[in-house]
Amino acid sequence: MKKTLVACAASMLFVTGAASALSLSGEAGQHYTNLGFGQDTGNSGLGITGNWARSDHDGNVGSLGLSFGVPLGPLTATVGGKALYLSPKDGSDGGALALGGGLDWAISRYFSLHGEGYFAPDSLTSGVKAYNEASGGLRWNIFRPLSVDVGYRYMKMEGKDGRRDNTLADGPYIGVGLSF
Repeated sequence: MKKTLVACAASMLFVTGAASALSLSGEAGQHYTNLGFGQDTGNSGLGITGNWARSDHDGNVGSLGLSFGVPLGPLTATVGGKALYLSPKDGSDGGALALGGGLDWAISRYFSLHGEGYFAPDSLTSGVKAYNEASGGLRWNIFRPLSVDVGYRYMKMEGKDGRRDNTLADGPYIGVGLSF
């Protein structure tokens, strides 16, 4: 009986894993690149995200996030948080816990608008005074699994103890994504 119960539980894990959607993305803007991954990010319920952004002049940021999505007709609203590793070019390495969310509007089968924002105040950061991140854009789902994104991204680490601010991204980007 124990073996049957364990086998049933293990098979449910495989079914759950097969139903999960995995996405990979890459973006390039003027003087920065951003690589990301996600699992169940475009659906209702829990989603996991991660990314690594690198600026040519202002440092690096890595994150691991957890979000919860709620469908609202053609919109999907998400709220969540990110644990961030911050490595400003001018300043001390540190970390942050950022809170935020986003909206995704499926205009048609092929096009969607998306936007998100995250913020970490001084009380939730170390090494920097605050962290801000915002992005928005248009996604063209060419065919499954390929999509192309164009948009605007802003990422900034505010300097602490007299150090200058480090703006990783502040401008348009183009990106490509794969969803499985």
